[in-house]
Amino acid sequence: MSKNVAILMGGWSAEREVSLVSGAAVSNSLKKAGFQVTTIDVQRDMGSLLTRLYPKPDVVFNALHGRFGEDGCVQGLLDILNIPYTHSGLLASSLAMDKPMSKMLFANVGIKVAEHKIVSRADVLSGDVMARPYVIKPTNEGSSVGVYIVEEGENELPFEHDSWPYGEEVMVEAFIGGRELTVSVMGDRPLTVTEITTNHGFYDYSAKYEDGGSQHVLPADVDEKIYDEAMELAVLAHQTLGCRGVSRADFRFDGDSLYMLEINTQPGMTPTSLVPEQAAHVGISFEELVTWMVENAECDP
Repeated sequence: MSKNVAILMGGWSAEREVSLVSGAAVSNSLKKAGFQVTTIDVQRDMGSLLTRLYPKPDVVFNALHGRFGEDGCVQGLLDILNIPYTHSGLLASSLAMDKPMSKMLFANVGIKVAEHKIVSRADVLSGDVMARPYVIKPTNEGSSVGVYIVEEGENELPFEHDSWPYGEEVMVEAFIGGRELTVSVMGDRPLTVTEITTNHGFYDYSAKYEDGGSQHVLPADVDEKIYDEAMELAVLAHQTLGCRGVSRADFRFDGDSLYMLEINTQPGMTPTSLVPEQAAHVGISFEELVTWMVENAECDP
């Protein structure tokens, strides 16, 4: 008998629309692969979600993005229900979403990260807390939601005190100039290195998901030593946080060194997403990719 797979998608984070696109693409491919598929547009009602998960599916494909879907919350619920699910477990998911914590863990194993400070919104608005250029970002969002670069010579900051919906704390991080590189990890296998270019100034939310917002060069045209190092560091980061399934590590290369920006434990599965593109580059179709993810789904022990 084919497995019954419930796909969690949508949610109520800032990445809801992307999640719906990811979930639809996964649903189509799993149906073609012969799975019985149920899609669940997750709302902020756990009673409703529990009802939709009964009778229990064999596997949950977690296509949620952003807070509550990839920060350990849904993972904890599925652990309690003892339903195997795709991607990383509770601890790895929460560590990856907590940018200051994940950066500390990366630095502890020798992965270079940008200097940063955690300050209040008031501190940011009262004046520069580090030398420009620097990056302002939430401590626990994904897909570059809420990320801004403060350049030399700019007089205005990109938000006011009452227009920052991401909590009281703000991460201010030294801007690393250079090239944007990314590596997908499937199990413990790095797939390839992609260079991302964009005319948006940096790889922001719209560059990620708008048609033509970015260009992907794969394999990246970098020195073999840098290519190999990016592949090795992506696996090291994946293992350091205890990730499983598929993850994606994002780097900046300043011409001399690679700096880890973050690891994404729930990479997008949209038609423009990087993981399916890298998988295809090494001969793994989208259908094969999502089937592998379902077959390797598990709960935390």
